[in-house]
Amino acid sequence: MSRLYDTLEPSVMDKKMLQQAVEEQGPQDQAGQIAKEEGVLYEEVCQLCLNYRNILKIDHLWQFTSLTKLQLDNNIIVKIEGLECLTNLKWLDLSFNNIEVIEGLNSLVLLEDLSLYNNRISVIENMDTLLNLHILSLGNNLFTQLENVIYLRRFKNLRTLNLAGNPICREDHYKIFVAAYLPELVYLDFGLLNEETREQAHGKYQYAIEEMRHNETQERKAIEAKKEQEDQFQLHMDAFVEHLNGPYLFDSMYADDAEAAKLSYLPGVPLVELCMQMFEVGLAQHGRREDELKSFFDCSREAVEENQQRAAQSVADFERARRQVMSEMQQATDPRLLETQLNHCNDEINQLCDSLMTQELQLVDQLEDIIKDFERDILDMVAGFVEVVQGIYPLLPHCRDLENHHHEKLLEIAVATLEQVAKNELEEDMPDDVRMLFVDKDTVINAVSASHDTHLLKIDNREDELVTRVNSWISALIKSIQDKEVKRNRKRIAEIHNYIDYVRDQLSEMRQERWGKNI
Repeated sequence: MSRLYDTLEPSVMDKKMLQQAVEEQGPQDQAGQIAKEEGVLYEEVCQLCLNYRNILKIDHLWQFTSLTKLQLDNNIIVKIEGLECLTNLKWLDLSFNNIEVIEGLNSLVLLEDLSLYNNRISVIENMDTLLNLHILSLGNNLFTQLENVIYLRRFKNLRTLNLAGNPICREDHYKIFVAAYLPELVYLDFGLLNEETREQAHGKYQYAIEEMRHNETQERKAIEAKKEQEDQFQLHMDAFVEHLNGPYLFDSMYADDAEAAKLSYLPGVPLVELCMQMFEVGLAQHGRREDELKSFFDCSREAVEENQQRAAQSVADFERARRQVMSEMQQATDPRLLETQLNHCNDEINQLCDSLMTQELQLVDQLEDIIKDFERDILDMVAGFVEVVQGIYPLLPHCRDLENHHHEKLLEIAVATLEQVAKNELEEDMPDDVRMLFVDKDTVINAVSASHDTHLLKIDNREDELVTRVNSWISALIKSIQDKEVKRNRKRIAEIHNYIDYVRDQLSEMRQERWGKNI
């Protein structure tokens, strides 16, 4: 399976190669010249062909984020790598290379057609995220274990599979095994799977398939339950109230308390109810914040889309008039008339530039107002939540009050118990390590006070963590929104300047073509 051209000097997939490939496969003639002058934006390229280039290593593709089709066949690639940023890829051809391991495909979740034909692969693996696969070509590789085909059952959309040319194809029951374990498959090795093959597969592997389906169902339920649990926890994290819907805070107060076990038979602190209140408030506040975010993004998107439509209409009207004027200037023979038309066209360009810039400035002002309103509302929501936690309607301070009350009661009980121990009036048996606390009053008071300090520290830390995280979240959110708006504005200004420069260059070329450089 080695390539005949392995003996040639390997090529480096560098920026020069990519630029050349993009230019070769992009628009030609005048359109191609315009694209070359303006500069090709790699993030806008949708298809790229890099076959027959003796490439050894995949590299420098991180800018091609819009790529949907990539051809890397007939090279000498030994490892699948460098594809992490191509998240929009739907079609990938890595056939006729020297690849030994399937890897580096995890981020290609939209991939529908994958060819690894004629490589050196021995195991079908590492494709768990490619759940949209429709077509998979693994022919002419080194697969020797027929059971490895079972891995492909996870691809419920897989309809076409090529395994021809692998050692497993020589197995007696190869075709019916594949048909049995991949019941949704339509084409295998360039041929249609007929009903006779399916019936044979069902008869031979029926019980094994039923057992596998049962196991898969159980596994799927376990995965779904785990996913639901993880989603719930993430929701609680986003609402800043994780672990408050139960006794976690209460338990953690005693987990780090050295005297907790010794004092555990004394009355506890009813914190769970307060934690549940805080948990419910946190979820409700999170829902309100999410609604506010959605409303903000909807308003921003509508404003941008409306502005883009007006700008596009202005450009379309200008282009129609410009083409008409350019056509007339091509036919003009009177120098004075031509000069008048050139000046008029230049004035129209200036007016268009002013119009587009004015529209962008209006959009900036509009978005600025939307962002300010959002900041005010979201900050009020966050402040309200913080007040619930520690301010006007303090839940965590109530926890402290309960702990203080508990401390006082516990101290009273401990002193009373000390007196009973001293008089040998204690009816219940007491473990030796607990009895050691009741040797004198100072020892008892110190133990109870140390336990109390540990509990208060836990409550204080939980409050500080919650308030710090919610404030960090709002600061990061507002900064992200502002940064994105600055980036959008700069990009739009650059687009306007590029377009205006382009039409001015065309007008200048027209002037030189008709009257020479001295006109």
